[in-house]
Amino acid sequence: MGKPTGFLEFERHDRGYEKAGERVQHWREFVAPLPAPELNKQAGRCMDCGIPFCHQGCPVNNLIPDWNNLVYREQWQAASTALHSTNNFPEFTGRICPAPCEASCTLNIDDNPVTIKTIECAIVDRAWAEGWLKPLVPAHRTGKRVAVVGSGPAGMACAQQLARVGHSVTLFEKADRIGGLLRYGIPDFKMEKQLIDRRMAQMAAEGVEFRARVHVGVDVTVAELLGQYDALAMTGGAEWARNLEIPGRELDGIHYAMDFLPQQNKRNAGDKEHVAAPGGTITAAGKHVVVIGGGDTGSDCIGTSTRQKAVSIVQLEILPLPPEHEDKGLTWPDWPLKLRTSSSQEEEGVARDWSVVTKRAVGENGKITAIECVRVEWARDANGRMQMTEIPDTTFQLKADLVLLAMGFLGPVRPGMVEQSGAALDPRGNVKADTRNYRTSVDKIFAAGDMRRGQSLVVWAIREGRQCARAIDEYLMGHSTLPR
Repeated sequence: MGKPTGFLEFERHDRGYEKAGERVQHWREFVAPLPAPELNKQAGRCMDCGIPFCHQGCPVNNLIPDWNNLVYREQWQAASTALHSTNNFPEFTGRICPAPCEASCTLNIDDNPVTIKTIECAIVDRAWAEGWLKPLVPAHRTGKRVAVVGSGPAGMACAQQLARVGHSVTLFEKADRIGGLLRYGIPDFKMEKQLIDRRMAQMAAEGVEFRARVHVGVDVTVAELLGQYDALAMTGGAEWARNLEIPGRELDGIHYAMDFLPQQNKRNAGDKEHVAAPGGTITAAGKHVVVIGGGDTGSDCIGTSTRQKAVSIVQLEILPLPPEHEDKGLTWPDWPLKLRTSSSQEEEGVARDWSVVTKRAVGENGKITAIECVRVEWARDANGRMQMTEIPDTTFQLKADLVLLAMGFLGPVRPGMVEQSGAALDPRGNVKADTRNYRTSVDKIFAAGDMRRGQSLVVWAIREGRQCARAIDEYLMGHSTLPR
């Protein structure tokens, strides 16, 4: 722990943002780090709570009280060692994780949790600045070859762990750059992409071979990989986007969020305008934008549209408006349902609406001009399940030149790798594998991350990638020194 009475002496103080009017003029990160003396105080707020509930709140089981104590005592390099013992990429989670650890913090009982996410990010950023993070090159090679397919956080974590124990690892990615949704799903203003490039350089020095522009299931078959490698890890994510099946869906101007977001990241990377997505180049510039879906992907669409100079932005959510504050007695230390407002949703010109269902798209000359919606109310039925009912006489229209569908994902894309693998699927349509050995129903094939568990968080993907690596190491060698 840090200072025994720190939580009584120091008020919670978190990172601030660049002013909204300034940050929307660029695509860079805009979070202002805390100075070192303030970080020491914030780490000192970590109390001797007996049972560190933050451990169970964190999917990778970060040793949070340990590195809080080390930061409070200004032992930053030791803090970095403790942090990296459970998390391969804390610079990713320190920027884009929603921090379930803070929801589980004992001090969150009165809404003043330790600034865990901020401290985590400060530790890893300082570790890179000080040159403490070196490649961990294995002392010997095992002679075993592993193919990891999908280069998001699960695939990167799995590949790095396997390389560090001496296996020859090839990481395959169908896109033109490594990183999966970290590269093309997360806007640059939330996480700049040189962070991925820096980790890639470390992983390459550790022995990972990167092969972008290789679509497994199309350019190379699963059978071919199984003939060349001793094990195959499927970490391709959950990319099957939920569609909006309404009259007028075929109108030009309605796009999936993941056709829209990657284009701006490509522009920021220096790529020329392209027509990679259905419908060609997609931009919100000068348009009335409606985002359907109230989650993180929808928020990213909002922030991107704002920076592209949309005329107006409305975000619709089918679920009711959450409470502003949760009932701690019912929810803590679990993740609570409550109203959350992202930095993108705080920016000028953004409107949000709840309990709204889209009924049809209205257009002229093949292009969308508006969407027709109706308000709904939610109530529990006799079995206690929430049921939705349309409210009479509440139909309305919203002007729309661009509609972005951000309604979540149904699981992994089936055609290609999943179908060729022959692996069994679970009732939800994900690749079936447990969290002990991560094996699929097919010998030599493993699955982890969103492809196995469904749409989830980056931190869960890192956890599963690490645990899958240990399972593969045990499969190949009969034992493993890798941590779970």
